[in-house]
Amino acid sequence: MASGISSQQLYNAARESKELPVPDEFALQHSKKLIEYIKAEIIKNNGKISFQRYMELALYAPGLGYYAAGSTKFGASGDFITAPEISPLYSQCIANAILPILDDNKIILEVGAGSGCMAAEILCYLKQQNKLPDTYYILELSADLRLRQQEYLKTRLPELFNKLEWLDSLPENFSGVVLANELLDAMPIQIFLKNKTDVDDIDVVVEQDKFAYQAKKCIDNRLSQRVSEIESQLEVEFAEGYYSEVNFAAEDWIQSIAERMQQGLILLIDYGFPRHEYYHAQREQGTLMCHYRHRSHPDPFVYPGLQDITTHVDFTAMADAALDAGLKVTGYCNQMSFLMGAGLLELAAAQQLDFNPTDDQAEIKKQLKITTQIKKLTMPHEMGELFKVIGFSKNCDTALPAFQFNDMRDSL
Repeated sequence: MASGISSQQLYNAARESKELPVPDEFALQHSKKLIEYIKAEIIKNNGKISFQRYMELALYAPGLGYYAAGSTKFGASGDFITAPEISPLYSQCIANAILPILDDNKIILEVGAGSGCMAAEILCYLKQQNKLPDTYYILELSADLRLRQQEYLKTRLPELFNKLEWLDSLPENFSGVVLANELLDAMPIQIFLKNKTDVDDIDVVVEQDKFAYQAKKCIDNRLSQRVSEIESQLEVEFAEGYYSEVNFAAEDWIQSIAERMQQGLILLIDYGFPRHEYYHAQREQGTLMCHYRHRSHPDPFVYPGLQDITTHVDFTAMADAALDAGLKVTGYCNQMSFLMGAGLLELAAAQQLDFNPTDDQAEIKKQLKITTQIKKLTMPHEMGELFKVIGFSKNCDTALPAFQFNDMRDSL
């Protein structure tokens, strides 16, 4: 194992396999520091760590991981665009959807608030409806993102900033509404590989100064049992060489929320599939993807610390985890159906009525912009089908009309 990896080696490795934009020298040096940090842990652990641990360090290592460091992640100047950045209509729909719950629960907790724009739009909309919560909590583990959120929200909503409070961990004995947009996909996953007779687990090692996968016989009973359960439920036997992921971290997170929640609703939005689609025979190389400067590729070892690493969500597993934890599944549908059920077209029409008759050209541009935003949020080839919304509740029987437009719980 060589002593170090140069910035030039990083650049060459990435350019050889992926036509990605070239980071500047400062960013490459940052990535090199994280590589050395991960390598040190690999050395301490007899030359290997689990892929789950690698992904955790690549994304969350203090001061170095992708979400812990200071690069821009969201929007046109970042690596990807989330729905709240596309249009304020998205967050207004989320706010509109949870209005029935807010009659009895005056607390909102957003987990992983990104740029802070969803929180801003939700609070603005709830103010218009005279339904402001007593407190809007934001649970954000990244010190860098927390600072960015605070600066943005203090500037955007100075009159409502006192409603906001940041947390370091889940609150105890919580009642209210929990919101999480694109949170589960960034939780560290385990990778399994089907061999001739059994299942292998995947580690990360260093070979010729580069990170690499290494398969080993699976000794994790939870993982091997889950693969057997999936094959049994789907009445299939994965072919030799089939590999995919299991996100136990997301399931455990749902369990931890359920343990602390006394009453309320959990609303999760992310991209993914029900189990029979997630583990389809044709999806034989899993769903892991990386995002760097609006380019997507499947190599988690390129530019560690500078790129996002994600997997799709097995929504059947999330529903099972919720039921096991004593929650009810209150609804499940694709994003298009949820937004339509939450009043997207009515909210858009209200914006379009607010026009300036003295500037026809500007009004035409505004209408086109709103139409383009709606298409991105709802069209099947954009975000409308791949993204799903799932709701869990505890001691709360309030129905959400947003799920009634096209309830897909039977597909789970």
